[in-house]
Amino acid sequence: MVDIDTQIPTAFDPFAEAKDSGAPGAKEYVHIRIQQRNGKKTLTTVQGLRKEFSYEKILKDLKKEFCCNGNVVQDKELGKVIQLQGDQRKNVSHFLINANIVKKDQIKIHGF
Repeated sequence: MVDIDTQIPTAFDPFAEAKDSGAPGAKEYVHIRIQQRNGKKTLTTVQGLRKEFSYEKILKDLKKEFCCNGNVVQDKELGKVIQLQGDQRKNVSHFLINANIVKKDQIKIHGF
């Protein structure tokens, strides 16, 4: 009988070790999403901000700047998430860039 080593192919992730290390290619993105509520009402969520920022102060400035209501929600998987009323995706991204909280290439805008 011939002894042959067979390997079962598995999904290979070439960037797995880059995600674990603090390499420059491994970016932490800030995700800005929109969620549809009832009717024409929408909700904008911001997640992925660094933990050393004060979410409450950022929320206060966002609410004052865009004349909308919002709150900070603690999620088990995602951590702290900022929620704002209405479609504020572009406004929030411009605000975060102008306030030097994140760089432009670290923002991902999702939604329709």
